[in-house]
Amino acid sequence: MCRYGMSTYKPHYACFNCRKTFKRPLKVDFRRKAAREADEIPAKCPECGELMANMGLDFEAPKKQDVKAWQHIKDLYTTGITFHSCGCTGPGYIPRDKQSLIKVLETRLQDYIEQRRFWSSKEEPESNAEKKEFWRENAMPIYRVPRDFVSGTRKTKMVDIPKAIAFWSEKVDKISKHIEQLKLA
Repeated sequence: MCRYGMSTYKPHYACFNCRKTFKRPLKVDFRRKAAREADEIPAKCPECGELMANMGLDFEAPKKQDVKAWQHIKDLYTTGITFHSCGCTGPGYIPRDKQSLIKVLETRLQDYIEQRRFWSSKEEPESNAEKKEFWRENAMPIYRVPRDFVSGTRKTKMVDIPKAIAFWSEKVDKISKHIEQLKLA
């Protein structure tokens, strides 16, 4: 059962500079007009004024004095791992230390390399029949690229292959640099 479906909870925001967490008011806490404006305002730390990270509803902050734990939480956030969930099963696997985070990122890197390799080996289909066959055989990789790379009708969808290659190459470069930074730190 979704524990967050029964009542309204405020999301946890973390300030990595102050090593503090805050809960941000929701739209229902404001009048209608103010609610629209509140959505557009980024969450800033009430103490230092820096932007805060939306860590999700399942986030439990470490103690302020635990600098190592806060650095790990920051590393998780910068790699895209947060504590968001609907409340049914929790946020999923969260690496507990730097070594397990590096292993997760290396696994993700291999996946990104496979995606880049897949798109590098593909050629643009010519006819509508070839496009239809291409879509049928490659639906999962097609769903993993941004929607604006996909064009055509429902039966003849096609992906801009050079954009897909560039997309996965950028992801490979970014995650490789992040792994190197984590290993050096």
